[in-house]
Amino acid sequence: MKQRERRPGQKKTSGPSGESRRDDRAARPPKPVVRPAVSRETAREAALPAAIERPLMTRSGERPTERVPVILESLGAGDFHLIDSGNGEKLEQYGPYRIIRPEAQALWRPSLPAHVWEKVDAVFTGDTDEEGTGRWRFPKEALGETWPLNLLGVDFLGRFTSFRHVGVFPEQIVHWSWMKDQVEKAGRPLKVLNLFGYTGVASLVAAAAGAEVTHVDASKKAIGWARENQALGRMEKLPIRWICEDAMKFILREERRGSQYDIILTDPPKFGRGPNGEVWHLFEHLPLMLDVCREILSPKAVGLVLTAYSIRASFYSIHELMRETMRGAGGAVESGELVIREAGLDGKTPGRALSTSLFSRWVPK
Repeated sequence: MKQRERRPGQKKTSGPSGESRRDDRAARPPKPVVRPAVSRETAREAALPAAIERPLMTRSGERPTERVPVILESLGAGDFHLIDSGNGEKLEQYGPYRIIRPEAQALWRPSLPAHVWEKVDAVFTGDTDEEGTGRWRFPKEALGETWPLNLLGVDFLGRFTSFRHVGVFPEQIVHWSWMKDQVEKAGRPLKVLNLFGYTGVASLVAAAAGAEVTHVDASKKAIGWARENQALGRMEKLPIRWICEDAMKFILREERRGSQYDIILTDPPKFGRGPNGEVWHLFEHLPLMLDVCREILSPKAVGLVLTAYSIRASFYSIHELMRETMRGAGGAVESGELVIREAGLDGKTPGRALSTSLFSRWVPK
C-alpha cells in the first residue's frame, strides 16, 4: 500500500493511518532493569497483540477467474488534476492552488517549461522519504492550513500536512466512482466498511450515494478531520459510524459478532502502530486481514478492494493472495495499478501516466 506517499503520522512511530506519537518517556531517567537477552525477532513478536494470531481459514474450491493486468486511470476529477511531472517531482492543481510535491517515480524530464513550475503556491520540502516529515514553502504568500475542495460532488478540506499529503489521494477516485455506481444501482442500502479510512472522503462519497458506512482509522486526528469534512458538506445526518480503533482488532471483533458488509475498502500502510501499540507489518499481517475481510463479507457482497502503497512487490503478489483468499467464492479478481495521467494546465490535455499504487479487487461476477 506506492505508498501513496503515506499519511500523516505513518512513520515508524505512528498509527496505521494516523498521527505521529512522541514518547515523552525518553526524557525520563531510565530505571536499572536486568532482563534476559532476547533476539530481535522474539522481541518483535512479543510486541504483537495476541488478537491477530487467529489462524488462517482453510479454503477450498476453485479460485476466482482473473483479469490482469488492469490499469485504472484517472485524468483528474473535480478540483484536482496532475499538471506535469518530472525530475522526481509532480506539479498538481488542487482547487485554486498549484502545488509541487516529491515523486520518486517521475524519472523523466518535465514537459512544461520552468516558468510554469515556478508559478506555484506551495512546495513541499524537507525529507523526501515516503514516510518522512518535512515542511511546506509558500513562494507567493503564506497560506492557511486548509482550503475547500470537491470530488464526486463531496466537499472536503485540503490540508497542508507535514507528511506531504493534502488530505486526499485522488488516484482513489477510480475506486470511489466504482463504489458510488454500485451503491446507487443496488436497489437497497449497501453496508460499506472503510478500513484505514483517513480523512473520510471515500466514506462521504459512499454515504452520499445511499450506503450505510462504517469508517475505521487508528488516528484520532484523522477521525477529527473526517468529521470536519462531514460538517463542511452538511452531511451530519448521513449514516456513518466513525470508529477510532486498530483495524485488525475491529474486524476480528466484527467477525466474532457475525457482522457483515457488502463492500469493504482496505488501504493499509506497509508499517504502522495502532492506538494501543498494536503492530502492523503489511507482508506479515495482510493475509490474515484479507482472510477476516472475506469472513465478514455478506452473501450478496459487491466487492472487496485492496490498495497497496510503497511496497517492493509486483501487483501479482497481492493478486494471487486475493485469489487464494476468495477461493470458492466465485466471481473474479482484477488486479494491477492505479495511475494518474498528466492533464496539462487546462486539465484536459493527456500526457504521461504516473503510477501511484498497486490494487486488487474481488467482484462477484
